[in-house]
Amino acid sequence: MAPPAGQIRPGRYLAIFVLIAAALYSLVFFTGDGKPNPKLGIDLQGGTRVTLTARTLNGEPPSKESLDQARSIIETRVNGMGISGSEVALEGNNLVITVPGAGGEQAKQLGQTAKLTIRKVTQAIQAGQAPPAGTAPQQAGQPPEDHAKAIEEAKATRQSADPAVQMQALQTLDCKAEDPLRGNADPNLPLVTCNREGTQKFVLEPVVIQGKQIADARAQPPQPQGGQPGWTVNVDFKAEGGKQWADFTSKNVQQRAAFVLDGRVVSAPSINEPMLGGNANVQGQFNQQSATDLAQILKYGSLPLAFDQSEAQTVSPTLGVTSLESGLIAGAIGLLLVALYCLAYYRALGVLTILSLVLSGGIVYAVLVLLGRWIGFTLDLAGVAGFIVAIGITADSFIVFFERLKDEVREGRTFRSAVPRAWVRARRTILSADAVSFLAAAVLYVLAVGQVKGFAFTLGMSTVLDLVVVFLVTHPLVAMASKNKFLSKPSVSGLGAVQKIGNQNRAARKQAAATTAKEA
Repeated sequence: MAPPAGQIRPGRYLAIFVLIAAALYSLVFFTGDGKPNPKLGIDLQGGTRVTLTARTLNGEPPSKESLDQARSIIETRVNGMGISGSEVALEGNNLVITVPGAGGEQAKQLGQTAKLTIRKVTQAIQAGQAPPAGTAPQQAGQPPEDHAKAIEEAKATRQSADPAVQMQALQTLDCKAEDPLRGNADPNLPLVTCNREGTQKFVLEPVVIQGKQIADARAQPPQPQGGQPGWTVNVDFKAEGGKQWADFTSKNVQQRAAFVLDGRVVSAPSINEPMLGGNANVQGQFNQQSATDLAQILKYGSLPLAFDQSEAQTVSPTLGVTSLESGLIAGAIGLLLVALYCLAYYRALGVLTILSLVLSGGIVYAVLVLLGRWIGFTLDLAGVAGFIVAIGITADSFIVFFERLKDEVREGRTFRSAVPRAWVRARRTILSADAVSFLAAAVLYVLAVGQVKGFAFTLGMSTVLDLVVVFLVTHPLVAMASKNKFLSKPSVSGLGAVQKIGNQNRAARKQAAATTAKEA
């Protein structure tokens, strides 16, 4: 038979909470690396911050749509590389990438435009070859101030269809200079360019296959037994691209195909036989990291803009750790003041409040560790602030329950009989208050960017766990205390003052009832 409304079997609820806590900490200690440490954000563990400055063909500021698209693609690349806790934010015409921990070198590669094209090689020479008399090579590191003008001048020479102009451009091209055609070359025109190492120069025909025809790309380790001695990148084409590749290789056996990334030749292998399988093998001076980076960049698409890496700095965790220590001290002081207030005002009920807060913190910590493993959630200073604010929300739930309990006792009921009635009345208020807090956190998480999302996430998570603790711990403990002779004493429970009022009210009602009976 079910107990009356508001009355529960406390042991069952506490047993459910113990099972939940045991399950969480079993996952903490026996899954993953077994270390009970949450992942920390860049402000707490340090990391790398990379600033990318967008540039356009005409020198005009880039559109908001293209910047948003570039940010989305870079976020996809970050996720594909498995870099957790990173952030990609827009600051004017710049994209700022922050990566915690040791993912900084990968972050520096994320801004590559990755416009891969395939062109036929017409001619190739060594880059160290001296230019003819009367010509001057471009000066390395000194690009013209007018970027749009530099692009037009480069196109007029390095993308000319005139063989004589091509030869002149081939001889004068400085492979160490800033390349204005990086990401800006016309695919319908020939191209004079260098390889990525700057050791060779090429004259290339117009593009035969665009990078958008790539379906997948992956790094391939060395195959010493009759295969490639170094790392390569295997590229799978979409249906149309596979047909174009098969047609191109069939017509150009013993010729060279140049894989061109952002205007520079990555690899220019010879075509030994027609390739009809819809895939290609990009060779170059790759190691494991560079091959993996290129494969990931090609796999997740080209950026709509070209970016220059204007800044890459290592962020020290010192300031963040100092701020964390200050935040934790502030939180500890706040928690201590809440505890002292509860002990002074609620006595035994205050002890139950402190115990509930400790258990709530334990559950929150376990969930935080697991979320770091499962979804890559990282704790930053904003998240710590969310937890500190959540302490007040949790304590407020206890206070609502206890004040309802005091109202019932003030009406003349005993501690034991007041608990179920007070819980029924307080439960609605607690649910309503936590629902509003969770809704506010959810809206903030959806609309906010950057670290504010961390604050909203931890606040919403703590609000949900607050309900778990209040329903499975606080209410059962109060019900058990009301049945204990020692804890239910007015001097111990903290209900002495209201019980006196309740006794007076009960006596007044009895006297009024007796007077009414006499008059009747």
